[in-house]
Amino acid sequence: MSRETVAELGARLRRGDATPTELAAQARTALESIADLHPVLRYTDALTERQAGRAARILAESPEEAGPLCGIPFAYKDVLCVEGVETSAGSKILEGFIPPYTGTALQRLLDAGAVPVAVTNCDEFAMGSSNENSAFGPVGNPWDPSRVPGGSSGGSAAVVSAGAVPFSLGTDTGGSIRQPASFCGVAGFKPTYGRISRYGLIAFASSLDQIGPFTRSVEDAAHVFTAMAGHDPRDSTSSPAPVEPVAEQLARGVQGMRLGIPREYMAEGLEPGVRSAVEAALAQLEKLGATLVEVSLPSTEAALSTYYIIAPAECSANLARMDGVRFGLHVDRKSLTDTYLETRGQGFGPEVKRRIMLGTYALSSGYYDAYYRQAQKVRTLIAEEFDRAFESVDALVSPTSPIVAFPKGDKSDPLSMYLCDILTLPVNLAGLPGISIPCGLSEGLPVGLQVIGPRLQDARVLRVAHAYEQSTPWHTQMPPPAPAVTGTPS
Repeated sequence: MSRETVAELGARLRRGDATPTELAAQARTALESIADLHPVLRYTDALTERQAGRAARILAESPEEAGPLCGIPFAYKDVLCVEGVETSAGSKILEGFIPPYTGTALQRLLDAGAVPVAVTNCDEFAMGSSNENSAFGPVGNPWDPSRVPGGSSGGSAAVVSAGAVPFSLGTDTGGSIRQPASFCGVAGFKPTYGRISRYGLIAFASSLDQIGPFTRSVEDAAHVFTAMAGHDPRDSTSSPAPVEPVAEQLARGVQGMRLGIPREYMAEGLEPGVRSAVEAALAQLEKLGATLVEVSLPSTEAALSTYYIIAPAECSANLARMDGVRFGLHVDRKSLTDTYLETRGQGFGPEVKRRIMLGTYALSSGYYDAYYRQAQKVRTLIAEEFDRAFESVDALVSPTSPIVAFPKGDKSDPLSMYLCDILTLPVNLAGLPGISIPCGLSEGLPVGLQVIGPRLQDARVLRVAHAYEQSTPWHTQMPPPAPAVTGTPS
C-alpha cells in the first residue's frame, strides 16, 4: 500500500482494481513484514473477514451508499473496545479481557464500511510518551528503529508511518496522538474534547481523553473524523452541537486568516533543527496569505504541573476498577485485601503505579484542596488564556514537540519524559482541537507542526493544516527501508 491515501484506495475499489478482502490481506502482509520492529498486539481475523465481505456487498450492490472509508483497512489502539476482540490496554492486568460490546467510535467506522485488521501496541493504559511502558514490549520508530515512535499511541503512529495501513486510531490525553505523529512523520488529529464519543474507550483521565486518527494526509483525517464525530447519549461528556461539515472546507486555504504564534511555545528548549523547520513552516503559511501574530499564553509554564495532578488523580479513580475480581488478572490470596494488593502489584507496570500513587495522594484528605482543587483553578486560567488569544486570531501554530524522536532508554527519569509533552498537554487541559503534520526533517528525523483551534472549530484546524500540507512535500516523505531483523524482538 505504501503511501496510498484513503481517497486513492477508494478509487481503486470503485474501479474494481481491488477488493476490500485484497486490501485487508495486503495490510496484513505489510504488518507482518514489519512485526519485528513495529509489532501489533493481535490481528482481528474474524472481524476483518466479516467487514471486508460487508464492504464488498455495499460497493457491489449500493455503491451510492458507500462512503470514502468503505473497504479501507485500518488498525486501532489497544484501549478501544470491540466486541469479541481482546483488549488489554497494553497491560498484564487486562491480558485476555474480551469486551462484550463495541465502542461508539469503532462502531461508527464499522458502519461506514471500514475494515479493521489489527490492534496496535501502546503505553500501558495510555500512560507514556515513548511506547516503552507497554507490558508487551516497545515499538520502534520507522525512521530509526533504535528510537521511540512517541507515546502513548506509538504503535498506531508507526504502522501508518511504515505504510502498512492508510489510517489508524489513537487516543490523546496530553499529546498521545500529536506527539507520535510528530515523531513518525504522519498527520495526527486530536478533535475537540467531546466531539467523538469516549464510550468504549478504557479511560486514563476522563476529562482529558479523546479519540482521533493517524493518517497520511489531512484530507484522510477529515474523512475519519467525520465518520466518528457526533453526539452519543451513552457518553455524558459528548457534545450535542451539530458536527460542522469538514471536507468541503479544506480547500479554502489560509488567505486572510490571522494565525497566532504563542511566544511561550517558541522559547528556549527547542532543538535547533525543530526551530528551523517550524520557522520555515511559518514563513510558508505567510506566503500562502496568512498574517502571523505573536500571542502570549503566560500560564503555559504551569501546564505541566497542572496536568500531572489532574491526570493522575483521574487515573487513580478510573483504575480502581482493576481489582482482579470482575475481569482481567486474578491473583488468589487468603484475604480480599491481599488479593487486591497482589493482583494490582503484579498486573500494573511501574509508570501506572507511579501515577496511581501520585493521584491518590493528590485526592487524599488534607491535600485535595492544596493540589487537585488548585490544579483545576489553574486549568481554568489556561483555558481562558486560549479563549482570549482566539479573540484576535483564527488559529494557533507552533511546534508539536520541542525535540525529535529520542533513542530508546534515553529518558530514564520521569520528569524528562513528561517534558516531551510540554507543547501538547495545554490543548487537552483546555479541551481544544489540535493536529500535528510533518513540516521538515532534523538530522534525518521528522519534525511536526501543530495547529490549534477554538473549541468545536475542528474544520478550521484541518483547513489550516491542509493548506500547509498541500504546499509542501513533507507529507510525501517515507521512512528509509527497514533493515532486516532476526531473533526475538526486545
